[in-house]
Order: sequence, then structure tokens, then C-alpha cells
Amino acid sequence: MNILGINAFHGDSAAALVIDGQLICAVEEERLSRRKHAAGLPFGAVSSCLEHANLKIEDLDYIAINRKPSANLLRKIKFLVVNPLSLRAVFDRLNNSLKVKSVKQGILSSLNYCEAKQCRTSLVNIEHHRAHLSSAYHVSPFKSAAIVSVDGFGDFASSMYGIGTGSEIQVIDTVYFPHSLGIFYTAITQYLGFPNYGDEYKVMGLAPYGVPSLLEQMRTIVKLRAKGRFELDLRYFTHHSKGAAMTWDSGEPLIGPVFSTELGGLLGPKRSPNEHLTQHHKDIAASAQAMYEEAFFHILNYVQQCTNQNSLALAGGCAMNSVANGKIFEKTRFKELYIQSAAGDAGGAIGAAFSVWHDKLKRPERFEMKHAYWGPSFSNDYIKVVLDSAKEELRDSACLVERIEDENSLYQNTAKAISCGMVIGWFQGRMEWGPRALGNRSILGDPRRADMKDILNLKIKRRESFRPFAPSILREHVKDWFETDYDVPFMMQVYQVSEHKRTRIPAVTHVNGSGRLQTVTLDQNERYYRLISAFHALTNVPILLNTSFNENEPVVCKPEEALDCFLRTKMDILVMGDYFIKRASIS
Repeated sequence: MNILGINAFHGDSAAALVIDGQLICAVEEERLSRRKHAAGLPFGAVSSCLEHANLKIEDLDYIAINRKPSANLLRKIKFLVVNPLSLRAVFDRLNNSLKVKSVKQGILSSLNYCEAKQCRTSLVNIEHHRAHLSSAYHVSPFKSAAIVSVDGFGDFASSMYGIGTGSEIQVIDTVYFPHSLGIFYTAITQYLGFPNYGDEYKVMGLAPYGVPSLLEQMRTIVKLRAKGRFELDLRYFTHHSKGAAMTWDSGEPLIGPVFSTELGGLLGPKRSPNEHLTQHHKDIAASAQAMYEEAFFHILNYVQQCTNQNSLALAGGCAMNSVANGKIFEKTRFKELYIQSAAGDAGGAIGAAFSVWHDKLKRPERFEMKHAYWGPSFSNDYIKVVLDSAKEELRDSACLVERIEDENSLYQNTAKAISCGMVIGWFQGRMEWGPRALGNRSILGDPRRADMKDILNLKIKRRESFRPFAPSILREHVKDWFETDYDVPFMMQVYQVSEHKRTRIPAVTHVNGSGRLQTVTLDQNERYYRLISAFHALTNVPILLNTSFNENEPVVCKPEEALDCFLRTKMDILVMGDYFIKRASIS
């Protein structure tokens, strides 16, 4: 049984392939199109998944999309009657719904399959948040769990709560348009001068530099209600009245302002993108994060009370708020947590596919996602061809290329370079699924160097100075370095660094003493584990600084992109497969 799941005509379009209930491949379109958060149909991702499994489009039994335009139709009609949107907003939503209905034809045409009417593949529409619930629970290790999806909007809903038992999911409650924690966070993000789609993580990174002195104002914007519910004070928003201009074509998605002028009267003048960040702006970020956490834990505690479950599976764009996620055990009664590596809308591709497998086909066999390495991989032979074709560029950049077939020597040489303060591009195995670089498409540095953040920003990243870098740590050493001893394989939780260890790893310790850690085991990623182990043997520190392999672009996918990024930045060494490429100036 071959099921292709897709997230389409929304930010972070993606495709995932499930064969006989097992995830085989999952790819985000942005990695192939090289357009951040690429929307539209994931043509490249679909082709990549089919190629990986050696399948043709006619071999698919189902194409599942995480959108269902008919969902909550009566609610939509009632809302429009009472709250008529602008004609432009209505047209945009209708146009997007029509695109969703033409998904099958679009995919078939893109793959030059002309006999679309004769194709046996069935298209299945899965409601947006049900796909989110499936993407969290159906790939988790739990036999039963509470399930929560929180994001902006999808199919006229912003949140959905349920319980999973065996392979079945039962929905308990839903929060509908126009109330949304995701929209609240997006509004504050835009208000703080971060206008791009997906910039919410910048507010999360800025928040520790401020104090929540405007929390009472935030409580005016978001009001908590009984039974885990919440409401927005709609005076401060426009998405419900004027709509928000959205572009979901093949390029980078765009979303217009969702806040009203009333917000200025409450929080002060909005910040322009190039304006200096003041303490007031930092306090707004801290207050927004605090308000989000109040509402988030209000939801979780209600769901825990309703379900009486110890385990929680979490999804939706708001599940990317790793700061809040790191407080779940402290603020709720949940004892176990699972958040898969693509918790946002891209993950809906997996959720749509597994919804078909479990809900439509009633198959009980479960799959557990233990790692995030589901994208394309490239052999040493392929890498050699790329390097051979770039001999002139490598020579002009004074780079030396060496193949190190002895793995221990490769780890030792790389670890030693990192310990000497060098910046390493590390390109190995299958590409990660989700927004985090988890040791296969990573830039690595020494966490002990207080100046490493500045070095990385100067040499490569060129990003805001307040944004932190992440620590990758050997799983068995977590309790010695952090105030937790929990598995965090997908870098989805922030925990406090042990106070007596903070001065030893300043490059990965945020201003408030926290770190967004990634735990690494031998089973999940052997090469990355052995590299960190080699660094540990040299330095007595079982941690590497890890950031994504990119420079203001999507994370690299192919060796060509990794080499190009290496050559145009001031990275010191590039390790691709067994190949060790260094600048001749390095002794």
C-alpha cells in the first residue's frame, strides 16, 4: 500500500511517502526549490520521494493532502453572514480551496502523466488539524496519549485536542476561527518589525533579553476561558474583518499584517524592520512569550484533566515554541512528551498519509519515528564528481581536498579542528526532515569559546546577534550538563544548562542560562555521535555547537549547495561524506 502525503498551497509545502505503514521518505520543498518556506505544490518533494522508493506516480494507491475545504463549512457560512470579509479576502480563500481540489491533476501533470483520468490513485482530503494530530500521535512511541495541535489556522480551526488509543484518534474539542494563539504570536512578531513568514522564532529568541512588564496588556489581547479555551480581543486584529493578504504560490509565502492600529494604543508605536531594538521591544517579546505560555499551559492542563493521560503528543506551528515545550513537565502533570521533527505544517504531509493508513484503511500497525533523517542522501562517488567538477573554484580558493576512508581518522581530524576554534561544515547521510539541522546538514563549532557566536555570525550566518546557537550532546551526559535527563532528539525543547556548567559552554548558553539541546545516540546518528565522542575525548566536553548549514537560504540539500556555501563564506573546513576539504592557510 503506497500512500503519498502532501502539504500544499500553504507555507512549508512538503511530501512524505508511507509504504505498508512505514515512513520511507519525507522532504520539504524549500530544500529543493531553494525558496524559504516554499508554498504551492511540492513537485520536487513528490519526485524525490518517488525516486527514493523507485516508484512511479501510477504506483500510488492514495494521495493524501492535509486540507479539506468542506470541513466546518456551516461555520464558515455563518461567520461570513455575521462578519462579511472583503471581497478580496473571500476571493483569496475560494481560490486556495479550488487549488486544493486540483491537487491530483496538478501532481500528475507535473510528472508528465497524461492519462490522469485513468490513474487509479485516489485523492483523500484530511482536515488540517486531524492531520496534525496524526503527525504527532501516529509516529510517537505511545500506546495511548493526549494529543494537542495548536497553530495559526487551517480549515477554519486554530487548535484541536484529542486522545489517541492504539491506532485510533478521538477529537475532544476544537477552537475555531477567528481565535488563534498562532495569530496572536504572528501579530506580535509583525509588530516587532519581523515581517517575513516564519519569523516567530525571532521573538522567542529575543524574549529572554526582556522582562514581561506588559503581561497585563497581553492579557487584554488574549483572554482565557473555561475548559481550556481562549479568545482574542478582536479589536487588535484584522484577519477576521479585512482578512490577511496571503500568497501561497510556488515561491516564498507572504502574509500581510494581521494586527490593527489599536495595538499601538496598547503597546506603543510598532517597530520598523530596520529600527534599533530597544529594551521596550525586548519587553514586548518577553510579555508575548509569557502570555503564550499562560494560554498554552491552560490548554494542556485542561486536556490532561480530560484525558487522564501521562503522555502528550504535540503538533502544529506553535509546537515549534521550544521554550514553552521545555516547561511542560514543570507546568503540567504530563510525564512523557513527543514532538516530531517537523511539527509545523510540513509535518501535515506525514499526518495526512498516516490518517489514511489508520483512519481510512483501519490498519492497526504502528510506526515510530525515532530519528529525523528521511531526505535525500549522496554517495562518496557523487561527492567526488561534484568536487572534480569544481577543481578550478577549489584551486582559486586555495582549498585542499583529501579523502579519509578511515572513519576514526575522519572524526579525530574534524574534532581537533573544532577544538582549535575552526568552523566546520558537516554534510553526511540523509537530509533532516523538519527545520532543524540535526547533525547531517550542520555547521559545527566549539561550544567552549565565548566568541564563537560572533565568529559564526561574522563568517557565515549574518543574522541577529540575539539569536542563540544550539548544543548537540551525547545522550548519556545530559543529566551532567542540563537540568533535565530527557530525550530531546529533534531539538524541540529548551532546558536550563546546569549553573556550574554555563561558563564551560558559553557559546551555546543563552542569556537566561538555557539551551535548545539536541540529544544524540549511536543508534540515531552513528557518525555524528562518534564525532561528538571524539571531541569529548579531546576536551572532556560531550557537546558541539550546532547550527544549520546555510547562509540566509534554506538548509543545503545537495553536495553542490554545501560546496557553494563553503566557498562563498569564511568556513574553515568542509567534511562531505569521507571527503575533507580545507583551506590551504590552515595548518
